[in-house]
Amino acid sequence: MHEIITLQLGQQANYLATHFWNTQESYFTYSPDQPESPVDHDVHFRPGLAPDGTETFMPRTVIYDLKGAFGTLRKINALYDVNDESGPPQALWQAPPTIHQTSPALPLSPYLAALNASLPPSRPQPSQIRFFSDYSSLFYHPRSIVQLHEHEVNSSIAPFERHATGEELFADLDREHDLLDRDLRPFVEEADCMQGVQVFAGVDDAWGGFAARYVERVRDEYGKVGVWVWGVQQPVGGVARDKRLLRLANKARTITELYKQASIMVPLAVPERLASRVKLDLGSQWHTSALLAAAVESATLPSRLRDPLKRDTLGAMADVLNVMGKQSVAGLQMRFARSDAEGQKDSRQRKLSEEELSEGVQLDIRFTPSDQLDSYARSSRFDRPRVFSQLVASRGYDDEEGGDVEMDEAGRRVRRSSYEPVTKSYNSDLRFPLLESFPEIFRGDDDEPLTESLNITSSLSTDSSVSGKLKQLRATVIRSIGLEDRETLGNELMEMADEYHEGWSSGSDEGEDD
Repeated sequence: MHEIITLQLGQQANYLATHFWNTQESYFTYSPDQPESPVDHDVHFRPGLAPDGTETFMPRTVIYDLKGAFGTLRKINALYDVNDESGPPQALWQAPPTIHQTSPALPLSPYLAALNASLPPSRPQPSQIRFFSDYSSLFYHPRSIVQLHEHEVNSSIAPFERHATGEELFADLDREHDLLDRDLRPFVEEADCMQGVQVFAGVDDAWGGFAARYVERVRDEYGKVGVWVWGVQQPVGGVARDKRLLRLANKARTITELYKQASIMVPLAVPERLASRVKLDLGSQWHTSALLAAAVESATLPSRLRDPLKRDTLGAMADVLNVMGKQSVAGLQMRFARSDAEGQKDSRQRKLSEEELSEGVQLDIRFTPSDQLDSYARSSRFDRPRVFSQLVASRGYDDEEGGDVEMDEAGRRVRRSSYEPVTKSYNSDLRFPLLESFPEIFRGDDDEPLTESLNITSSLSTDSSVSGKLKQLRATVIRSIGLEDRETLGNELMEMADEYHEGWSSGSDEGEDD
């Protein structure tokens, strides 16, 4: 079945993953009159039985977060909370239980309240979303929910914001419980042929340290399994300079450690300059994670398609991206267009041309985080980067659109010269659904919200710009690192940057210490 197990590490990751799971749930078909879903649900969902014998189908995921971050999401949900008074007693104690409640129960969000009442939910407002669970439309297995009581979310007394804090927390928990054996292994053992582990994680706070140690353990335990890490970085608008420096230092440590273990790592951040047709409330994680989720879900769609001619595995996709062997940091881009289903033509309603593929795809919305300390700082270079390899996924377009592209036996575009990128393209007529749980962040050419579905083109690529970004990151954070770690971290960032040089090194000492 080529199952994918997901790890969700931290609040930023869980907001993004909730949109991802809502989208997966929307692909299910429940009537024999409906055509079979193009998505193979067994890749991301596990079948099972609830205690009352009800068949269940729940995500293959483990969700980690701090105390107070889960909101109304319960470890034992309605499918597993069996209370049948007509049945045999469940315990020797026959007296009624006494409930001691230390704090009032959180009210359900309007969206969840409508779902629980079997009513069609209306799209939430940003003010109604307090937790990632407030717009979650599906149940999780009790084993999926792992609350870490050692730290409290948004604590001002002991903030969970330093890389070393996350490393220490993982070490303490793993020493006590063996986290992989307790939390991950049950899902792995259910899989017939696991194709990979997908990790959503924050990288610029303590979750980066937690993720680095977790992925290291996963690699030790499952050495041949592909591990894809989606590293989420918080928006920096309005953030004090010292806090931003701390986040960049956390990110530098996390990237250098994940680079050694992950098959592919994709740093993600909401663009500082948004496309004119994207309307975001930057103060709402529900909004910002939705934009990221649309791109991530589209880029990974080939890994779960049912059609063998359109399907691919995470391992094969990683081989295309990391064609040089040491280029495992990739960038994500996307472009969207109004679908034909909405009955209006969109100026961007086309697939990429042969010329665009040969030069290296550059799309409207780029999720590559800034590695500079000052917001909106101008880069010293504006050259178009050399693209080494790219995965291009188009959804909602006809197969014949975009012209003929000559492919080799491996399904990759035939290059006319060695300077052109290694390219593999995927196409599906499955559009990206704009659900009621998804904010109205996309606009058409008339500036009206798009509410049905989208045609999306996404690109995952490795290119020469990574070299400059890593050098910039090194120059920014190196003096804020303790002396004992400064040389090691600086050397690791430079070694990573060297793998993305375009051609031979010029011998420049750019980024070196004075």
